[in-house]
Amino acid sequence: MRNFIASAVVAVSVLAAPMAQAQAPEKLVQRINASHAILHELMATPDKGIPLDIAASAQCVIVIPSFKKGAFIFGGEYGQGVATCRTGHGWSAPVFVQMAGASFGFQIGGQSTDLVLIGRTHQSVEHLLKDKVKLGGDASVAGGPVGRSAQASTTELANAEFLTYSRNKGLFAGIDLQGDEVNQNVKDTGALYGHDVSFEKVLNGGEPTPAVAAHFVRTVNELFRKGRAHKAK
Repeated sequence: MRNFIASAVVAVSVLAAPMAQAQAPEKLVQRINASHAILHELMATPDKGIPLDIAASAQCVIVIPSFKKGAFIFGGEYGQGVATCRTGHGWSAPVFVQMAGASFGFQIGGQSTDLVLIGRTHQSVEHLLKDKVKLGGDASVAGGPVGRSAQASTTELANAEFLTYSRNKGLFAGIDLQGDEVNQNVKDTGALYGHDVSFEKVLNGGEPTPAVAAHFVRTVNELFRKGRAHKAK
């Protein structure tokens, strides 16, 4: 009887996790889908996107769809996105992050841009495990080069932990995000997985990728694989 009850508890636990993930709030699913769409378009325009050499060295990828400077000034939605990091057996399940402090000249309440951050060192992973990371302070950062064969050849680019990009009207360009802060969004991450879970566990590969985020992680992995194949030539 005890064995039966124990088996039943295990079965319920195994089933509960996928069910909780399947009930992820729609706003989180939309954020993941928007992030996936940005990366998918990036891959479709290699001559105007992130260089394959940069993709090959990626340790973490952060995507912030529709970052609005005006919203940040008035205390509203400033920028929320998705992050994944490379593990020993592929790319991790995603976590949610927030970002604030951009100062790249948009009119208040007006325009928005999509941001992509490429973490290129193991330190970039460690920084994402902190509650708050200040770009240019805690972690070195530089606007990334653009184009199929462009390389991070200058000293500043070569030493940067994060290379940063913006996208407007389908065109990617390097962007200066010195002074911006990236924060963990623990609440939304917990809502995606159906329970409280640490960034460390997720980004180190300790959580399976939810079905609603599988396409995002798959696209990051494809971008990384294309970069590695290009570098091996």
